[in-house]
This record gives sequence, C-alpha cells and structure tokens, in this order.
Amino acid sequence: MITFIVSILLLIVGYFTYGKFVERVFVTDRKRRTPAFTMRDNIDYVPMNTTRNSLIQLLNIAGVGPIFGPILGALYGPVAFVWIVVGCIFAGAVHDYLTGMISIRNHGAHLPQLAGKFLGKAMKHVVNGFAILLLLLVGTVFVTSPAALLANMTSLSLTLIIVAIFIYYLIATLLPIDKVIGRIYPYFGALLLFSAAGIGIGLIVTGAPIPELSFQNMHPDAAPIFPLLFLTISCGALSGFHATQTPIISRTTENETNGRKIFYGMMITEGIIAMIWAAAAMSLFYGDQSLSDVLAAGGPAAVVSEVSTTMLGAVGGTLAVLGVIVLPITSGDTAFRSARMIIADYIKVDQKPIIKRVMVALPLFVVSYALTHMDFTLLWRYFSWANQTTAVIALWVGTMYLVLSRKPHLITSIPATFMTMATFTYLAYAPIGFGLPLHLSYVVAALGTLICIALFMKRVRRLSRTTFAVDEPAEQVLGAGKAGDALATSS
Repeated sequence: MITFIVSILLLIVGYFTYGKFVERVFVTDRKRRTPAFTMRDNIDYVPMNTTRNSLIQLLNIAGVGPIFGPILGALYGPVAFVWIVVGCIFAGAVHDYLTGMISIRNHGAHLPQLAGKFLGKAMKHVVNGFAILLLLLVGTVFVTSPAALLANMTSLSLTLIIVAIFIYYLIATLLPIDKVIGRIYPYFGALLLFSAAGIGIGLIVTGAPIPELSFQNMHPDAAPIFPLLFLTISCGALSGFHATQTPIISRTTENETNGRKIFYGMMITEGIIAMIWAAAAMSLFYGDQSLSDVLAAGGPAAVVSEVSTTMLGAVGGTLAVLGVIVLPITSGDTAFRSARMIIADYIKVDQKPIIKRVMVALPLFVVSYALTHMDFTLLWRYFSWANQTTAVIALWVGTMYLVLSRKPHLITSIPATFMTMATFTYLAYAPIGFGLPLHLSYVVAALGTLICIALFMKRVRRLSRTTFAVDEPAEQVLGAGKAGDALATSS
C-alpha cells in the first residue's frame, strides 16, 4: 500500500516540478496567437477554453490503454509501478507536451508533417503509414473492447453493439469538434473520474493487499521485463497514440500557457489511472484465483468487471464499468477523426465540405470493421509495437526541435534512445517480429539504435548549416487541411 500511495504522490509532484521545468525549457509565449485563431474554420480549428480542452485531451488519450495495459503489465509485479511513474513523468508527459506545443508553433500540424519537417521528407511518408496503421488499430481495439464489456452487461448482440459504436464514431468524425465531442465529453469525463477515483479509494479503504516495491519478475511465463513490460504498458507511461491526438487539441488551444495543464497534466492524470488499475489487478488476485487465471479466462475485460464489482458493489461496480467503457469510445472517435485529418493533410483535400470528409472517413471504417474479426490479443500486440514506434519518432522530433532551438535536449533524447532500444528489441524478439533469441535481439537492437542516432546527427549537421525556422509565423492564415503546406521546407 505504501508503494501505491507514494507512487500517486510522485506523479502529482512530477506535474508541479518536472512539468514546470519542461515548460521553462520550451519557453511559452503568452502573446503569440495560436492556430485556433489564426486558422479558424469552425470545424477542426475552433477556440475552446482550457477546461474543455483538458477533458477532451484526457478522454482522447485515455482509452483502454491505461486500464488494459497496466492490468496485463501487473503480471510482472510491482516493477510495473516503477515504469508507470518514471515513464509518465520523464517520457510520456514530456512527449505529449512537446508534441502539442510544437504542433501549436507549426499551425496545428500533425505528426507526419512534423516528422517531414524535422526528420526529413522520407520520414513524412513513413510516419503517415505508421500513424494511419496505429489509428486504425486503436479505433478497432477501442470498438471491440467496450463492445465486449457492454455485451456482458446486456442481452444485446456483440455485432449490434459494434455497429452502434461505429455509427457514433462516424458522426463524431465528420461533425465539427465543438458540436459532439466538445459537448458530451464533460459528462463522460465525470464518469471516467468517478470510475478511477472509486477504485482507487476502494483500494485504500479496504486495505487491499497491494504488493510493495520489488524488482523481481513475477510473470508466470518468465517473460522478460525488457522490452516486453515497456510495450505492454504504453498508455499510462509513454504512448505514441498521444502524438496523433495532441494536434487535435493544439488546434483548439487558446493560449500557449495552457499547454502544461492540457498536455503534461492530462498525461499525469492518465498515469494515475494506470497506477490504480495496476494496483487493483495485483491486489485482488493474490489468492486462490490468480491474475493469470482470470486473464486466461476472460482477458482484461474480466479483470475490470471483477475489480469493479468487488470494490464498489453491484451499482457502483456497474458505474465503474461504464466509466471504463467510456474511455475507449472517447478515444476511438478521435482516433478516426485524427486519421481523417492526417489523410486530408497528406493528400491535400479540403475538409470544409462534409462530402469530402465522408469520402476520406468511410474507407477507414470499412477496414476497421474487417479488423474487428481479428483475435484481440494479437491485435493488441501489433498495436503495442506500432504505438511505441510512433512514440519513438515523436520523441526524436522533439529532440530535433530542441537541438535546433539550442535548448536542453536531454529531456527528450534520453527517453528517445531508451525507447528506440526497447522497440528494436521487441521487434527482434517477439513472435510477431523476427522471433530471435533474447541476447541476439539485444545486439540487433543496439546496432539499430546506433544507426538511428547516426542518422539523427547527420540530419542535425545538415539543418544546422541552413536557415531553418523551427516555428512557423503565427500570423499566417490558411484554410483547413493546409497545415502541412504551411510548414517550412525540410529538403
């Protein structure tokens, strides 16, 4: 219990200390006009207040990731707590903050445009592919998981629930952000906070047997902590999916000084949610019924149901499960919305006419529906790999921005290097990758990481010899879907 409480406190302290430090490194400009005003189109670029932006950002990034991921990561034991705290404060929250703020400084550009500008034109095409793949996987995972929970709670068929969720996603993807998402998210946010707070308070009040800090690997199959834990727990520690979501809110942020609360702060909040569910999973299944048995029988959804009803009773447990259902739905809708915006920016399709939004969005939903028939566990593995690869790219983008701005870059270069190594190791070792022996995977990953660092340094030297604007002019007014065109040339 002490480890759990201290971990929560460390996350909160991290927001007020390291979060403030990161903000000072970036250097916000209170007087600079944001894209919400300079590029306003009342569809994607719409000024909204900080409270609404914060709630939307939280619900955007906090899908089932900070619940299902920590539950699966709990199999490794209390070492999962360390990754959630350290990863969230020093990697995930920094990743979210810089992605959001750099996007604000570049007309609300999405990650593919930012990667093209800072890492080279070839990376723009690579990241476009990764981003669309990731968002499709996210959208699919965040359809199947809440649908399964709802099917367990009601007599409705799984297919009917999936179709209903897709219909909502289509509406939320096509309509202006302030018409659906901006209006209903405050209510969803309240349900989410009740769910997380209820479970957290329940753990403390009941004196749940949460294990204390230990670096022992408790995984029943002795799966290696590195790299698997660092990809299993992504949301709640470090998640590349967030790099696809923060530009949505960078287009609605009224002032740069709001960035720490919106981007860094909401990632810390997600970390607290992840900590609660990791602790719940570890504590409730230290008996005759092990966590691995419950996961084998019904997956993470079964753990959620068991934890919620045990802690809060039938009524409170149902509300808590509804809060868990809200999380993936409110991330899935913005995943598809973000995918639409990225594709539109890439192929330069104006998004003001709704028919053009439909033309871009419909193929995404067709592919996603086909993916719902895949095994969830396999889907999650591909999601984890694509997710952390995207996070690595976003961290290198942030590092390039800081290097060229002559600002301290270790806040991003250290986590970027670490996660590059972890991601390469996973790709080499995992069955969905090359399936190499673990020690050989470390060697391959080390070589891959060194090559990435060398290519990065080559890019730094090239850009340092030219006049390169890390920030685009704030006053330039452009039409919707033209953010990519506004970026400085990166040839």
